[in-house]
Formats: sequence, structure tokens, C-alpha cells
Amino acid sequence: MQDQTPTFDAVSSAATGLQERGQPVTIEAVREALGSGSPNLIQKHLSAWRATQDAPAPAPKAELPAAVVAALADWAQQFAEQSGAGARDALAQSESDMAALAEAGEALEAERDALLAELSAANVLAAERAEQIERLTVELRDAREVATNALVGKAKDQLAIDGKDRQIADLRSQLERSVTSAGTDSDARLAAEMELVGAVTARDNFASEVKALREQLDAATAERRALRVEIDGLKGRR
Repeated sequence: MQDQTPTFDAVSSAATGLQERGQPVTIEAVREALGSGSPNLIQKHLSAWRATQDAPAPAPKAELPAAVVAALADWAQQFAEQSGAGARDALAQSESDMAALAEAGEALEAERDALLAELSAANVLAAERAEQIERLTVELRDAREVATNALVGKAKDQLAIDGKDRQIADLRSQLERSVTSAGTDSDARLAAEMELVGAVTARDNFASEVKALREQLDAATAERRALRVEIDGLKGRR
């Protein structure tokens, strides 16, 4: 919030009040009495007020006899020194005000530098947060891609399992039909070939076929189990 602009009358009234109370009339004292105000503007009005207060009184017009002039020479010199005392005091006060004004300016510059430093730190923090957000966005996109690939892989694995299940079912059905057909054929052949010398050999051949079919079924079953174990392992790693 900016300070209200003080008028000459307000500054003059505050300075007169300080003077009447016997307090030093300085920029800070006037500004404190007003409650606000620019130090530069207060200095300007205060200088104008002091000019009215410290104006030298008009020199007295005295026509003295020549004999008295010499006797009053010392008095005139002392009078001149006393007349300039107000100006010297005003100059000293002005120098004090200038010093106070310079000190206030340095304080404002220090405050400005602190605000600039805070702004720079805020800019650095904003840049770091933007970089962090960008990194997290990339990581989130990668995670979504990995999750999508995992779902696709899982679907493919499930399709592979379903395919193997169908193959095993078909093979089992074929085996059952083969066993049934072989059993029927075996009974017929056995009945017909019991009288032949090669009856035993035919039965052995049939048994070998049945064994081969069972081995195929066992291999397919083992392959299905291995595939399921591999899929379960992949799920565990994910």
C-alpha cells in the first residue's frame, strides 16, 4: 500500500507541533506524527517550512553617532554571528535530514534487493517444479505403456492357453475314439486271429499304438502345465 501524499500545511502543522513541544523537527519525527508520507516530499515541505522559520529578521535601522559606532563594532560582529546561528542550525538540520533521507533510501534499496532475491528464488523453484512435473508425466506415460503391454501379453497368453486346451481336448477325443475303435477292432481281430500264429504280435502292435497315443496325451498335458507355470511366473514378476 502506498503512503498518502502529505501537503505543505500538514507538514507545517506537524513540524510546528514538534517545535512547540521542544522535540527535534526531523523527517522521521514529522512522518511519525503524520502517520505516513514520502520522505522525499516531507523533506521538500519541511525545507520550505524551515525557510519561513529561519528567515533572518530585517536589520535594524539605527543612526548612531560616529563615536558610538566604534564602540558598537564588537556588538555588531557578535550580532551578525548570532543572526547567522539560525542559518547554521538550519543547515545542520538539513544535513541531518539529508542523512536520514539517504538512510531511508538505502533501506528501500535493501528491501528492493530482498524482493528481487525472493523473486529469483521463486523463479528457480517454479522451474524445478515444472521439470519435476514433466519428469513425472513421462514416467506416468511409460507406466501406462508398460501396463498396456502387460495386459496385451496376458491376453495373448490366455489365448495360447485356450488354444492348448482345445488341442488337448481334441487329442483326448481322438485318443478316446481311437481306443474305442481299436478296442472294437482288437476284439474282432483277436477273435479272428486267435487261431493265427501272429495273434500275439497284432495285440502287441495295438498296445504300442495305444502307448504312443497316451505318450502324446501326456506330452500335451505336460506342455500345458509348463505353459501355465511360465505364465504364473510372468504374472508374479509383474
